Amino acid sequence: MCGIAAIVTGVCIIGSNPYKETKEGLTSEAKKEYGSVLLTIDDLKPALLRRGPDHLASRKVIVQLGPETLVETSGIVYFDQVDQSQSPCCFGKTAKSNTSPLETCIQDVGVEEMQSTAQLDFIGAMLQLRGLVPVSQPLEDASGNLLVYNGEIFGGINIADDSNDLQVLLHELEISCSSDCLDFHMNGSCKSELGKSIPDILSAIKGPWAFIYWQERSKTMWFGRDAFGRRSILVHWPTCTDSRFILSSVSPPSYAKNYSGSDSSKNGLDNQMANEVTNSTHENTYWQELPCGIYSLVLKSSSEKHYMKKGPFGVVQKHKWTDPLLTKTISWDRSLLDPKIEPDIPIHTDKRPLPSDSLTVHAAFAQKVLSALRRSVMRRTKMNSIFQTSVKQLRDKEMAPVAILFSGGLDSMILAALLDRCLNPQYIVDLLNVSFDGQLAPDRVSARLGVIELQKIAPMRRWRLVEIDASLFNLTKEIKHVMSLIHPANTYMDLNIGIALWLAAGGDGWVDGKICNFLQEDQERYKYKSKARVLLVGSGADEQCAGYGRHRTKYKHGGWLALHEEMRLDMHRIWKRNLGRDDRLISDNGKEARFPFLDEEVIQTLLEIPLWGIANLDEPVGKGDKKILREVARLLGLEDAAAMPKRAIQFGSRIARESNRRNFGSNRAANQASAGSVKLHEYTH
Repeated sequence: MCGIAAIVTGVCIIGSNPYKETKEGLTSEAKKEYGSVLLTIDDLKPALLRRGPDHLASRKVIVQLGPETLVETSGIVYFDQVDQSQSPCCFGKTAKSNTSPLETCIQDVGVEEMQSTAQLDFIGAMLQLRGLVPVSQPLEDASGNLLVYNGEIFGGINIADDSNDLQVLLHELEISCSSDCLDFHMNGSCKSELGKSIPDILSAIKGPWAFIYWQERSKTMWFGRDAFGRRSILVHWPTCTDSRFILSSVSPPSYAKNYSGSDSSKNGLDNQMANEVTNSTHENTYWQELPCGIYSLVLKSSSEKHYMKKGPFGVVQKHKWTDPLLTKTISWDRSLLDPKIEPDIPIHTDKRPLPSDSLTVHAAFAQKVLSALRRSVMRRTKMNSIFQTSVKQLRDKEMAPVAILFSGGLDSMILAALLDRCLNPQYIVDLLNVSFDGQLAPDRVSARLGVIELQKIAPMRRWRLVEIDASLFNLTKEIKHVMSLIHPANTYMDLNIGIALWLAAGGDGWVDGKICNFLQEDQERYKYKSKARVLLVGSGADEQCAGYGRHRTKYKHGGWLALHEEMRLDMHRIWKRNLGRDDRLISDNGKEARFPFLDEEVIQTLLEIPLWGIANLDEPVGKGDKKILREVARLLGLEDAAAMPKRAIQFGSRIARESNRRNFGSNRAANQASAGSVKLHEYTH
């Protein structure tokens, strides 16, 4: 897990006009906030360093685009159907291509003696979790290519146990085919003898990632995030107040404030991309969540004779995933939806007893999911691929290399039981639990009961419950910090979830000897801070297994098809609703969030099971919702956890109740105001 960023200066992004105010104009507050002092590398470094405390560095690339880079006649620049009338960078005759949805701008550029300069600054911070020797980024190869990478490669590219993902990926990208061939521009792929295209390489990766890559030979900057958005990357599109193009894992606190009135940041995108950006944020902000995908920014040179603005320009293009299985998984289609239409596998209801053969079928479904989840946890916790900082740490009897965000609920109990099967018995497992109501919060009660159940099924494992107690009234500075981390998310619900997640991930709490099976029961409660760098999180379980109340509502009013569509919508928007935000919150503590339920194999396995094998919402809460995972829990021996109802962290920790009382006066007033969706303009308390 790392922090990455890039700043592109002196480049006019095609279709984006940073010098033209929209008719609404920017607010005076926005101009005051962003108009005088621009964001700098030094602004980004502290925020990135919190994500990657092992190493921080930056590299500057100066690109001189002279006449040798110009095409003398009929040079072709590709657009994704942008409005050229809005662009200060290109004009001329336009021709439609019959073989591509892209528009083509034909230019007679001549061969005037001129040079244009672009500056690219790359910043990389490192939290090293793989490899035997320290590695720093930005990492450069012999060809002058640069890579900053935030991710883990669990499959698709072979990574030896003693290797680091960053080094292996840079090598794969170096031998990829160049982006300057016509076939690449038209189709996003290249069939040359040089090897796979960059989209081919990235589409093959199993695991979470975000990256920024400078390809020297083609003068192209590549960037993007994995198909499910499990790693954060924010983008600032050029505007009239800041004409630079900026990418970053996280926003510096001073730039995590909203402004409104300008939509010029979307001018440089095609219609699909513009819609994705619009849907990825509640309102216009300096930063936006970058939609999942692979993008390229190709730098070209322009001349004063043929352009309104002198200097380099760039074209942003989004590329298709090239792995057919990944494309199918992203679509999130399930063929078996309704047991009335496909009655071969019956479903249990109170009115229709379940035949014995169906019991066997459902047990097979659960076993299949259990096997996929076990492999997912194993991939994410292999000790031979977790970087060890010293021999002393290896010999530390109290070492807990992996922790779990732990509520004692169904998802976290399954992860704990699976981790016990995957992790060497010598290691302690830290279970991180946060409460805003001491020992009375529902999640604290279930966490203590959960530890007792884990001790029954895994008595040889040392379980350490870390109880993190908090109060909103004592968190003034912390709240403002969390606000910068959740940005551009901007509701009270986001903030409540954010505070709870951030505190839990910090792991700074208390350990009670009466709960931990390796301590004396009369041992006093002592202060403890978890040093685990890997944190397992249950994200994705509710979306894929019908765990939310709205799923039950959709099923009640629209049946199986309505339920499927709601679940698919949840999976298609999980990157902008949850994962980017949660990655920023957890990684701010120098820990890497890993999501076993969002493993590619687990998603594919769940999609292969009929929807009525995943959930039966005719049954009561705590039984029919997430039915498949309740059966998995029983296979693991977790009978009590299998009956646990769904409880979101903001309610289970009781931060929502405390927030409602503080900001709205009471829970009743907050409910009347729909407090969860109320936007944060400024936290004034």
